[in-house]
Amino acid sequence: MHFIYVLPGWEGSAADGRILHSAMIRENGLQVPKGNYYLVDAGYTNEEGFLAPFRGQRYHLNTWLNGRKPEKPEEYFNMKHSAARNVIERCFGVLKKRWAILRSPSFYPIRTQNKIILACCLLHNLIRREMAYDPHDDEEFIDTNNDADDEDLASHVDNITTIGTSNEWTNFRQNLATSMFNAWTSRHH
Repeated sequence: MHFIYVLPGWEGSAADGRILHSAMIRENGLQVPKGNYYLVDAGYTNEEGFLAPFRGQRYHLNTWLNGRKPEKPEEYFNMKHSAARNVIERCFGVLKKRWAILRSPSFYPIRTQNKIILACCLLHNLIRREMAYDPHDDEEFIDTNNDADDEDLASHVDNITTIGTSNEWTNFRQNLATSMFNAWTSRHH
């Protein structure tokens, strides 16, 4: 529940893909090591480094209430994707609970607003790292990440440098979904 990259400052509405592209091409921009990926919502395309849910399939967790079970790999994948994305949404909820300034419209100049957002995210990360219990989170937080060399490792990996859909990435998601579904059905049947 840490923020690893924040890009404030896009006024109005802009397409998610446009913002993502901007984040990746900037100096000190978003870096995604090859072989890794971030979960993204359906507003993004499924592409190398960014794993999106299957469109046209049930997705939200409340769909699976009352004993409903996924019937195919894409539904199971979307159910698990939605559960993992809830952690991301919870992180934003904790951030807004902690910093009242983020809960209402701001009348500061855009550059000042950007600095406020960055400061809130940085302080949030510091608090999450230093406190074994976060009173603004509904769940107890214990940091088990003791990898002090993360920054050193980041300088020695190949990063994804372009974004775009590909058959390889589409097949990766489909194979992952099928593998997850098969493992689940073998445990529950």
